[in-house]
Amino acid sequence: MSDHIEDTSKEINGIRSWAEEDRPREKLMLKGSSVLSDAELLAILIGSGTPGESAVDLCKSILKDAHNNLNELGKFSVSDLKKYKGIGEAKAITIVAALELAKRRRTAEVREKEKIEGSKDVFEYFHHLADLRNEEFWVMYLNRANKILSAQKVSMGGITGTVADIRLILKNALDNFATGMVLCHNHPSGNLKPSQEDKDLTQKVKQTAKLLDINVLDHIIVSDTGYFSFADEGLL
Repeated sequence: MSDHIEDTSKEINGIRSWAEEDRPREKLMLKGSSVLSDAELLAILIGSGTPGESAVDLCKSILKDAHNNLNELGKFSVSDLKKYKGIGEAKAITIVAALELAKRRRTAEVREKEKIEGSKDVFEYFHHLADLRNEEFWVMYLNRANKILSAQKVSMGGITGTVADIRLILKNALDNFATGMVLCHNHPSGNLKPSQEDKDLTQKVKQTAKLLDINVLDHIIVSDTGYFSFADEGLL
């Protein structure tokens, strides 16, 4: 017990002996990445702060403006980040690239699954749409085993809406020899409630696809507050 306390004390003293900018790195080496705060992890990415502000404090300021939400931070562009004193183009690009890798890892985990088992899997796959400032409409095409054949963006709109072409959706389904598909679009406003236009489009696609023996399994609305599933809510 005393040996453990002594070792812990040495580790703490060791961290304190490092320059303030290097402490998150040392902490990661000694304790592992999971114990670091979001600000400390970001500080490692940017490497240094300004003469009057440490890297950690600078990152705390950035996170505060993102409401301490990494999903919200993921919406920041290089230009947004460059507004902070101490964040140049190289540091801004590093942050954006790191957050993009995190999104792709999340999507890759779903792709590695044998099949789509429910609305949560679809949300995880399309979670990156929550970071967009404009609406995009995507369709996931599946085989009979609910394995992903393809996921394609079929339209892109503005902040308030987008229009999806049913003919293009069905053409892609036939091109992929799909037997099932899941519709997905995002609401940049954060409101997950489907509009009447969302409901009408879902029914039109479902009815038309049925003529080709293709099933619309779900329609997912994604935002930074979560997701809405037409299937889970009994709207299909």
